[in-house]
Amino acid sequence: MNPQTPLLELRAVHTHIGAYHILHGVDLAVPPGQITLLLGRNGAGKTTTLRTIMGLWQASRGSIHCAGQDITALATAQIARLGIAYVPENMGIFADLSVKENMLLAARQARRAAQIDAQRLQWIFGLFPALEKFWNHPAGKLSGGQKQMLAVGRAIVEPRALLLLDEPGKGLAPAIIDRMIEALVQLRSSGVAILLVEQNLHFAQRLGDSVAVMDNGRVVHAGSMAALAQDAALQRALLGLAL
Repeated sequence: MNPQTPLLELRAVHTHIGAYHILHGVDLAVPPGQITLLLGRNGAGKTTTLRTIMGLWQASRGSIHCAGQDITALATAQIARLGIAYVPENMGIFADLSVKENMLLAARQARRAAQIDAQRLQWIFGLFPALEKFWNHPAGKLSGGQKQMLAVGRAIVEPRALLLLDEPGKGLAPAIIDRMIEALVQLRSSGVAILLVEQNLHFAQRLGDSVAVMDNGRVVHAGSMAALAQDAALQRALLGLAL
């Protein structure tokens, strides 16, 4: 794919949830092999955007394309099979299952843990050593940071072209945030595109290549993360606070 061609593109996307009109014509482009930050105040429509991309909520107007394919009307399972993974804010961990069993559920090509791609699993253990340490422990017994690592590890247990993450830094200790940033940078280096919703602006500043800022269900600013990080006045205008 041409690096100038977006891997993911939303064109004038509207989403209704019941009687509520949440997204009002979202235009968004996610380049291949980059980390794109989606910022905005609470209630701006960021999570709805991710859920609409994944088909969990259907767009009522507009279109969503991934790698040139129109995915607007596809079911969530079909979208996942195209190499798109989603880690929601609540992480979606199966608390009563072990770390191993959580990972196995996501590895669609494997029926037993021994059938998970060993090289890929070792790479994930390198990113998140706690997953190997607690491999046979119930996922519900993990700390918040370890659960977040499991959620991301599960999302990448198979190769992905695009990873959607909803606030992976929320509530994490600084040392865990550093580990998460390191892992996401490695994922980007491996060619994975990442669309990341984040409220922790320092986390965002350290990671983002490009940024889109949402307000009232629309993208009101798009550009480089570096440019936004250097412009305190623009930050205040868009977000109500400065990095």
